[in-house]
Amino acid sequence: MIDVPLKRFEELVAEALDTIPPDLAKVMDNVVLVVVDDPPEPGLLGLYTGIPLTERGDWYAGVLPDRIEIYRNPTLEICETEDDVVEEVRVTVVHEIAHHFGIDDERLHELGW
Repeated sequence: MIDVPLKRFEELVAEALDTIPPDLAKVMDNVVLVVVDDPPEPGLLGLYTGIPLTERGDWYAGVLPDRIEIYRNPTLEICETEDDVVEEVRVTVVHEIAHHFGIDDERLHELGW
């Protein structure tokens, strides 16, 4: 396990967000990404909660933002170096953003994520 201060971890999450292609980042809508120390259940590194873009229709208005949580403590528990943390955060951010775009876990695994 490595210790990465919260501020540095948030910077790594921001850097991972910067790797999202600009064309995709432009269409992300009504979503917030936050760092949380611990997940609501063991085994999670990240969690998307909301209504994927593919399921939004004309009725979609006035709703709270979707939420992507990246869990700091479980990520640090499985990493030995900061480079490991950088890679795990990148994978987790991409994975949760994919859910925002309506891509499920099965398809993500088919794509190698």
